[in-house]
Amino acid sequence: MNNYKLTIQYDGTNYSGWQIQENAVTVQQKIRDGINLILREKVNLIGSGRTDTGVHALGQVANFQSEQEIDLYKFTYSLNSILPADISITNSEKVELDFHSRFSAKTRSYLYLLAHKKSPFYKNYSMEYAELSAQQILHLKKISEVFLGENDFTSFSRKNDEVINKICKVKNIHWRRTGIFTLFYIEADRFLHGMVRTIVGTLLYARKNNFDESYLKEIIQNKERESAGQAAIAKGLFLYKVRY
Repeated sequence: MNNYKLTIQYDGTNYSGWQIQENAVTVQQKIRDGINLILREKVNLIGSGRTDTGVHALGQVANFQSEQEIDLYKFTYSLNSILPADISITNSEKVELDFHSRFSAKTRSYLYLLAHKKSPFYKNYSMEYAELSAQQILHLKKISEVFLGENDFTSFSRKNDEVINKICKVKNIHWRRTGIFTLFYIEADRFLHGMVRTIVGTLLYARKNNFDESYLKEIIQNKERESAGQAAIAKGLFLYKVRY
């Protein structure tokens, strides 16, 4: 048996997220069906994690096992040829049998993009937002540090999230202005359903109202989704990288 790892980019605009669902078009389904067609066998494609409807990926990772010894150059070329233009396999490699794209991951990181000017070229990949001053970005950086370390993120996950353990360890979080954009970056050992977009929405609400760190600490302690702000829209979010 052989184990193969894929690195994937996709524009999530036209998909109901990563994970295969009934009566919905998803990224995982498109890639799995393409692999099945090329290899003429049914594979189990495992993703590093799910992304929601409309969320994009610059570095999603997936793996599948096959008894076939695959010529990866030809396989990647063939798979990209039949995948739609908004999904791309950027790398493929053979890995150890015990590699699991989800459970072997050490950290995952996300980017959220705020655009300060209207542009038809960025409308599907950012949230249009009023320009932030240097002082406002410093405020966002300061209050964001509350999330560093290990915390219970119940308040920042969807109410119907069935995951029992809501503790995540955030290793890095920051904001940066570049050109007409402000970028939000977060890296953690794991993320809950809807967590990143809710963090972004809550931080922007705190900045708008000039709330300090105590506001965010109280939300974390409450462990209630109603305590946090409205989730930021999906199209500004990118799964950036999965580290192993």
